[in-house]
Amino acid sequence: MGFFDKIRDGLKKTRDALFGRIDQLLKSFTKIDDDLFEELEELLVMGDVGMYTAEKICDELKKRVKQEGITNPQEIRRLLEEVVTEMLKGGQELDISTKPSIILVIGVNGVGKTTTIGKLAAKFTREGKKVTLAAADTFRAAAIDQLQIWAERSGADIIKQNEGSDPAAVVFDAISSAKARGSDIIIADTAGRLHNKTNLMNELAKINRIIDRELPDSAKEVLLVLDATTGQNAVNQTKQFKTAAGITGIVLTKLDGTAKGGVVLAIKEELDVPVKYIGVGEQVDDLQPFDPEQFARALFADEDAVEQQTETVKEEETSEPEKAVEEEFKPATAEIWAKIDAEAEAEKQAEEEKSEEQLKEEEEAKKAAEKEKIEQQKQRAEERRSKAKAKYNWSTEPAAQSDEEDDWFKQWKEGNNG
Repeated sequence: MGFFDKIRDGLKKTRDALFGRIDQLLKSFTKIDDDLFEELEELLVMGDVGMYTAEKICDELKKRVKQEGITNPQEIRRLLEEVVTEMLKGGQELDISTKPSIILVIGVNGVGKTTTIGKLAAKFTREGKKVTLAAADTFRAAAIDQLQIWAERSGADIIKQNEGSDPAAVVFDAISSAKARGSDIIIADTAGRLHNKTNLMNELAKINRIIDRELPDSAKEVLLVLDATTGQNAVNQTKQFKTAAGITGIVLTKLDGTAKGGVVLAIKEELDVPVKYIGVGEQVDDLQPFDPEQFARALFADEDAVEQQTETVKEEETSEPEKAVEEEFKPATAEIWAKIDAEAEAEKQAEEEKSEEQLKEEEEAKKAAEKEKIEQQKQRAEERRSKAKAKYNWSTEPAAQSDEEDDWFKQWKEGNNG
């Protein structure tokens, strides 16, 4: 399957759900007017393009329609593809210009972060580069084992320590090893706790200090892995990580399983963060460098033309070296993915149970603290009573009252000791 075919097939759900509707909309209008643009903007927002980006797209379309004197609504399809392509261009190339270069991969649990690292390692090793993996996600169960599997499959070196080790120490060891072995690229896996957790951000800052100290002149990429199926939530995650970690690019996974591919536009236009790779399938070569022109073409592909192009591609023979590479990475794919999926599900369940347990512990701790506070109040009240009785030689106390209502000091001071 060719490069364009992979992207086209991977974006089928987005194309059918969003741009298929746009195509129907354009066919339903006989002239270009404000009503057309209003409905077009609404469809874009529904497709997770985002309000800001949808408005900008429609404003640009109106301007080009006027400049080119277009009257046929069908022509807007072509203009839309051009506008989307131009919006997405810029910054999508991965900077691995030095030896070694380092790629720090971050993202919350469950987005496909470790798998993305494995696919990147496979891609680079097939290109003849020597890769060192740093298993710095030392807090998640099975993360190190998953990365070990990918290292073995791709032929990359891996530097790891025991679970619970200091992630920055793992990155330091990986850098030292890469220098000694002459590696071209270091890819560091990192912990994937929630993006609003202070500990994670402090951890990333510590890792970045190690990198800046040990590889001050090396090319560095900080890639945030996002799950496309989360739609606008992916935009929110990008905002948080951009502020805290200085990300240089996005890897958007699971595009083939969602109709929310429009979020690519929102991330690039609203946050000015380029998408550098997209995941359009489960195979090792389904992680593709992001190409704005190919992406836009795939979104607006004419199905009849695509079918004809696909038949032409099928007739072309794949070279023997390419076949050998494909065969090298196809075996055990299903088995490994099954194992990874099972581990991910177990991890998700463990996280949910952990959350419930944490809530229970927090509630019990809160009750214990309240109880201790009440006991301390009672103890202080008793001490005050004892001191007052000793000072004024009062033999009796006022009627029993609650701590909040007890006005014993005032009563006793006025001489009411009965």
